[in-house]
Amino acid sequence: MRLSPPIRAVVLLFAALPLCGCLFRSHKVEQPLTPAQLKTATLQELIEYVNTQAGRIQSMEATVDIDTSVGGEKKGKVTEYEEIRGYVLARKPSMLRMIGLMPIVRNRAFDMVSDGQNFKLWIPPKNRFVVGRNDLETPNPAQPLENLRPQHIYDALLLRHIDANNEIAVLENTTRSVTDNKGHKVTRAEYDLDVIRKGEHGWYLSRKIVFSREDLLPHGQLLYDEKGDLVTDAGYENYKDDNGINFPWRIEISRPREEYDITLNMVKLDLNHPLADDKFALEEPPGVQVLHLDKPQNGAAGVSGNHGPGGTDSQ
Repeated sequence: MRLSPPIRAVVLLFAALPLCGCLFRSHKVEQPLTPAQLKTATLQELIEYVNTQAGRIQSMEATVDIDTSVGGEKKGKVTEYEEIRGYVLARKPSMLRMIGLMPIVRNRAFDMVSDGQNFKLWIPPKNRFVVGRNDLETPNPAQPLENLRPQHIYDALLLRHIDANNEIAVLENTTRSVTDNKGHKVTRAEYDLDVIRKGEHGWYLSRKIVFSREDLLPHGQLLYDEKGDLVTDAGYENYKDDNGINFPWRIEISRPREEYDITLNMVKLDLNHPLADDKFALEEPPGVQVLHLDKPQNGAAGVSGNHGPGGTDSQ
């Protein structure tokens, strides 16, 4: 059978395509693990893992590199800050201190502490000292650092044990599309451990702990409020074993409501070393402008006197 000229041209074109690499490009796609390769665990085994690891960690002291970005849809833009060196100290049941240093000069960019209920935040470059309750939300897009709450860091940093008296855990076998180290989209098989907590107004989804079925380690934690809104999205990578304790050396913390993201990359980590009370003491420096978030914020209200030069509260 003789082919007409147009058809013959199409056939020749497709025959020539493999010989001409300039017309296409290809890349390898990482294949997901087969069901036979995936690790399995029961609901009780995952609960025991969370509770065992939580029980083994009583304190931590870490030197970290801190990457921070602020902004999103509400702000209309995203600002990424230069990576800085910092320190994180945590002690159960709820003590946390986090210090960030300015690049190069290594002066303090911020210093914040929390006892679980109340917090203090000192921002030396702005000569500002913020105090308030962790549960008091006062998002301030003009001052992103003032949206930081030590308790948000603490809740993402250390997995809490699952309290059988006030919490119920259920298991989901699911998959999620993630980006691998080479930037390729892959499908990851996961277990989602949904922790349902008894609150003041009934039961609610408190958190979702995400286990990868490749290693059965927690690679994410989603924290919710009693209204069902997502308040913290945490990711955990680069696990290392420290005397039977699996701890991630990269922790990503996203706060969608306040529109800020913080990534902590561990440089040095010490677990279960004694941390005295004075490690978590932060006193108000002389001459700073003090902002009380527990007080009304109309006009200059909530700002203590003329602590700073001029006594103004510029935003």
